[in-house]
Amino acid sequence: MSAPSYSQYQPAPQPPQPKNGFGTTGFVLGLLGLIFSFIPIIGVVSWPLVILGIIFAALGIARARSGKATNKGLAIAGLVLSVLGLVVAILWAAVFTKAVNDVTTEANRTVTVHYDVTGTAKDASVAYTTFGDGNFTTNQETPKALPWSKDLTTKGLVKGGTLTVTTGMEGGNVTCKVVVDGKPAKTATASGNFATASCDGF
Repeated sequence: MSAPSYSQYQPAPQPPQPKNGFGTTGFVLGLLGLIFSFIPIIGVVSWPLVILGIIFAALGIARARSGKATNKGLAIAGLVLSVLGLVVAILWAAVFTKAVNDVTTEANRTVTVHYDVTGTAKDASVAYTTFGDGNFTTNQETPKALPWSKDLTTKGLVKGGTLTVTTGMEGGNVTCKVVVDGKPAKTATASGNFATASCDGF
């Protein structure tokens, strides 16, 4: 009886281990990128995450198709998550850009404010303010007769003013009216001795 050959005891060759690293990495980056993309300001970190997620997921899919990886489904999920995160990040960037442009436009916009006072009071006093560009001015006048009016301009991110008219000892009625860029903004009426009509909060 012949001795068994050496080849009979050789272990069968082991199949190569699947290279699933790219697909898994793409999924993790895509998931994190999508989560961060919904958070304002902090969401800027989602840009590199989703871009890298797309790259790694695509490499993972390529490996799976060539038979070197077994997590094709996970890699596809990573690609989908990364693309969704990129879309959300782009939308946030568009919204932020529009908001900045709107604020800049509003800050540079000049507004015309028309103050108007009418009524029967003979000794009314008028106080008015305007603010904008960080400036605040206060003025007071005692018109000889009504009606009284004043046109002012102001600009800045926060702009506005107040108009207050007070009757005197002789009483009567007064009405204050504020018109901003041709549109009525505020109206108030008062009557009696030392009565006050105030137009503010516009």
